[in-house]
Parts: sequence; C-alpha cells; structure tokens
Amino acid sequence: MDERIDEFMNFMAVEKGSSLNTLEAYSRDLRRFADYLKEEEITALGAVDPGHLVDFLGTLKKGGLSATSINRNLAAIRGFYRYLLRSGHIAENVLTKVSLAKSWVRLPDTLNLREMEKLLQKPDDATPQGLRDRAMLELLYATGLRVSELLTLTVNDLNWQVGCLAATGKGRKERIVPVGKAAIAILRRYVDESRPLLLKGEKTNILFVNRRGGGLTRQALWKTIRKYAALAGLQKKVHPHTFRHSFATHLLEGGADLRAVQVMLGHADISTTQVYTHVTRERLKEIHRKYHPRGS
Repeated sequence: MDERIDEFMNFMAVEKGSSLNTLEAYSRDLRRFADYLKEEEITALGAVDPGHLVDFLGTLKKGGLSATSINRNLAAIRGFYRYLLRSGHIAENVLTKVSLAKSWVRLPDTLNLREMEKLLQKPDDATPQGLRDRAMLELLYATGLRVSELLTLTVNDLNWQVGCLAATGKGRKERIVPVGKAAIAILRRYVDESRPLLLKGEKTNILFVNRRGGGLTRQALWKTIRKYAALAGLQKKVHPHTFRHSFATHLLEGGADLRAVQVMLGHADISTTQVYTHVTRERLKEIHRKYHPRGS
C-alpha cells in the first residue's frame, strides 16, 4: 500500500497541481489509514470495504480529531481509491457510498459584525507594524482569502483602480476577488507608508513583510491574530480562517448569491460553500427564539 500511496501523491502533485499543504495532509492521512489496515491484518487494497472505513473514521472521532480533520481524511481516502480504480489497481471502488454523519459536521467559527469591527480596530495604525497588521486583517475580512493566498500575495497582484486582486488558490488556480474601498484605502497607506520602512532596503515583491523585510510565516499570522483577538476581549477562538468564514457568512446574510460567494472563495464545488447557509439558518433560528413571543 505504501508504494501505491507514493504513486498517488506523485499524481496529486504533478497531474492535479495540489499545494504542499494538501500533499502533506493527504500523505499523513493515508499513512494513518494504512497503519489502521495493518492492525486489522488487511493487506489487499481490494479487500477494504465500507465497514472498515466507517470503523477507521470512528477511531479518529474517538481520538478527538475535529470534524474538519475527519472530513479531510475521508476526502484523502476517497481520492486515493478513485485513483486506484482509474489506474487499474482495484476492480471496484466500494468506498464512494461512505459519508460522514451530519452530527459530525461542525459549523464554521464566525464573528458577528460588532465583534469583527472591534477586532479590526485593535491594531495601532500609527506604527509601521500596526498599519501592516490592520491592512492584513482588513484584507482577510474583505476578500475571504486563505492563509496561503494572503501570504503569497505580491504588490503586482493588486489592481488599485479596479479595486480587486488576483489570488492563486488550490491547484494553482487563479481567481479575481473584489477588495472594497475600506480595505483598498488601508492597503494603499500600508504600501506607501509602512512597507518601505519594514523592508529596510530589502527587495521583494511579497505584499506583507516582517520587520526584517522578509515574507511573513503562517505562525506569525496566527500569533498576530490571537494577539488582537485577546486585545479585543473576544471570548471565541479566532484564527485566520475565522475571517474567511465570517466573510462568507456576512455576505450571505446580506443577501449575496451563493454562486457568487463560491466564486469569491475559490471553491471548486458549491456544496463546500453551502455549509455557510447552515450558519445563517442557525442565526435566524437564534433570533426567532430570542425575539418571537413564542420562540422560547
């Protein structure tokens, strides 16, 4: 099985153009599944049935893995078995019928408008670093970019006149995303005032740079967001993806078309975007319970 996993990872990298993060996650998930099959003394790839997969996912759940991670494991295994079928290593793929129980699906973490406004106001834009942080947070909320997309943005990816940017997402697919006047204004200030000071003579096209003139790391972004969430007094766990979730949820709550939100998020399948409709429905139910005379 290890040899087949290596073949699949090569297929994902070369044919699918998957990102390094996806490759690392899928490889880790598939190795975990392979270890599980060895413990169950299952040596033939074609001998795996839906029951084995359900049991495996159950062990992940019991082990405390999040619904998102369990979903990713399932996606990795399904993709692997589709590849095995296409390449002739198995005669039938019986794992396509396995799906997660709805109770396992965790709705995305979001901030409401008041919480988001408090968070965006916390960076001190009178300092070079604070202005950079304010620009990053504003851009995350304005566009719903993924972490990797934000950190690899270049100055040339921004179209100041039109008010949009070119983001390179999963599978190296490029999409155009509107930015909005508020974010464009703070970005313009950052590029003109703060970025040259942070660069300290270094030359790079990367949009967001650290105090040494290099690109920011994922860890630095996480640390920055946690710091401002604490300063804002937010009780929720706030991470970079919280901005993406809030971006989508607030658009849909404001009446945006689901298909338009899908395009802006860069989702290949609209079913991925539909999870945000569940969030808005939950909010509506909460409002009904709170304000209707017979709601509670």
